[in-house]
Amino acid sequence: MFAGEFFTAMFVFGGVCAILFIVVCVPLWLILHYSRSKRAHRILAREDREELQRLEDHAESLSERVDTLEKILDHSAPKWRRTHTDRE
Repeated sequence: MFAGEFFTAMFVFGGVCAILFIVVCVPLWLILHYSRSKRAHRILAREDREELQRLEDHAESLSERVDTLEKILDHSAPKWRRTHTDRE
């Protein structure tokens, strides 16, 4: 008889622990998990924006250099554009 009562008490205790885990731990874990992942995405997005700005500045600098080189070639070798298009 004692063994039956013991196993019943353990079953009830296990059920109470499972319910507490589901009601308290799982929602807390989900809230912390998704708030952390949202923060990580926001940080990555800021880093991506900074990298994009750096690349845009670099592309603008390269475009200015190409324009300068074309002006120099126009002045020193006026026919360079025609010879380049003839090869294609």
